Amino acid sequence: MSGFDVLTRGDVLDSALQARDYLVSCGVPGALAAKDPRLWGRRAVDHSRLGWLDLPFASRGLLNQVSGLVSEARYSGLDHIVLIGVGAESLAAQAVMEAHAPALAGSGGAPERPSGELTVLDGGDTAALAFALERLDRTLVVLSSKAGVSLEGDAYRRIFAAAFRERGLSEREIASRFLVITDHGSPLHDFARQCGYRIGLTDPYLPGHYGALSAYGLVPAVLAGADADRLLEEAASLVPSLSKDEDNPGLLLGAVIGGCAQQGPGGLARDKVLLREPGGPGALSAWISQLLAVGTGKRGRGVLAFEPPGARGDFPDVHGISVNPRSAAQDESDTSVWAPLGAQFLLWEYATAVAGWLLGVNPFEAGSTVVQEAEDDAATLLRTVASGSLTQERPVYVEDDIEVHADFPWPPGAELQTVLGGLVASVPSDGYLAVMTYLSGDFSGRYLAPSLARASGRPVAYGPGPGYPHATGPVHKDGPGNGAFLIITGEPAPGDALAAHPVPGRPYSLAQLQIARALGELRALRARRLPVIRLHLRNPVEGAGRLTEAVRAVAGARRP
Repeated sequence: MSGFDVLTRGDVLDSALQARDYLVSCGVPGALAAKDPRLWGRRAVDHSRLGWLDLPFASRGLLNQVSGLVSEARYSGLDHIVLIGVGAESLAAQAVMEAHAPALAGSGGAPERPSGELTVLDGGDTAALAFALERLDRTLVVLSSKAGVSLEGDAYRRIFAAAFRERGLSEREIASRFLVITDHGSPLHDFARQCGYRIGLTDPYLPGHYGALSAYGLVPAVLAGADADRLLEEAASLVPSLSKDEDNPGLLLGAVIGGCAQQGPGGLARDKVLLREPGGPGALSAWISQLLAVGTGKRGRGVLAFEPPGARGDFPDVHGISVNPRSAAQDESDTSVWAPLGAQFLLWEYATAVAGWLLGVNPFEAGSTVVQEAEDDAATLLRTVASGSLTQERPVYVEDDIEVHADFPWPPGAELQTVLGGLVASVPSDGYLAVMTYLSGDFSGRYLAPSLARASGRPVAYGPGPGYPHATGPVHKDGPGNGAFLIITGEPAPGDALAAHPVPGRPYSLAQLQIARALGELRALRARRLPVIRLHLRNPVEGAGRLTEAVRAVAGARRP
């Protein structure tokens, strides 16, 4: 078997082959490899938006530029990299580090364990922040964003600057501990110059969700000790096949995704993907999910990815894709994709572009509007913190310290199990349920997904906020519009001093920032008339257990 391959089977194969033949007849492989923007209309896509196809070669110069910074960081003892970024800016770097971390140095030609470590802060659990603050003497902070400073980026930057200051570092020394990766001419670029931070600039025309092999994905991982040269070699080895009509794995994978997402003879569109990785879902699956969501989630269309805990069952509109399965014979998925990580990045980017073309959407439009509106709303809410509560919305019902917030009248005699049953019943027959958790601690939507899938008879997506809704927001809000949503918030966990501590120079804490983010997402979903409820855990530890029991009860009551 070659270094990269796509194998598909069953009824998915028929859809894929038909779609591939159509793509070839329309000249898509050659036009895409030539970076011809006319594939999406004369004015829809600028030629420079297709520059991601050149990154396997163009980014080699980037590695040469950053080598001096790596040497300087190691000489200064800075081997702990803190990456501050929400969504696409952090997922690729996480995937690179995960691919290196399990390998033991020198074992059978496997990549050596990185000489440093990477901690990602995306506005979720404060445990990662506590971990990073314990390593301040070894820490270099990377602030990564294509636009301006996000709410989380501003908060974490202030926290680290204050912590460095308490350690006795001068303002000049503090500035040397920050590296900003952003687009040339972006608001963050101007801000970084004013602060005297190190700056790494990227192409402003490169779509953010297509930046895995750019500075956004590579620089944090290289600083943490990953072998990016090998990553680019893996991607470059795939490039010659991407212009072919035959033996083109990117074309076949795009035909699978886009062909299945179109309505078949029975009117059914298999526009949902179940992603499987041998070791369980990781950052690569999360990166693929956001790439598909942002690349295809537009104009009432879109492909949504799920993880196995949320898709236990036989759903006719879901097709499974395994990423690097250990054995083709034992793989249960409809499609199997084999490739080293660098080739995986380019393969999925190409496939998403092909799937977008089949669906009639422009895959290079960032979902900035739908993502930004929720953050802007959260920022507006935070400006009111000094004068009172974040929200005047009262819970319609409280049970065992679990507040139920819903925008519908509460029926007499109802209980938590009733509202959860009503939510799962609101999921359309071709829809899905999404669980978004804004909590500090170990509790995750992963624990609720299997029961909710049984209760609703539909697949369940889940992820922590604000990272998950930021990364997949376009498909939820501008896609098919057939989702129902459960948002879970809570008070800070006992002993979580970081969550309750005020952000330096701001009138709010990290816990209040997290609540504001959840409320911004809630209001954005309500504005689109999508079914959504919010549960607030006054006691996050006991409340998580009670909520899990209630969800299991709903699943048991609705089981055939």
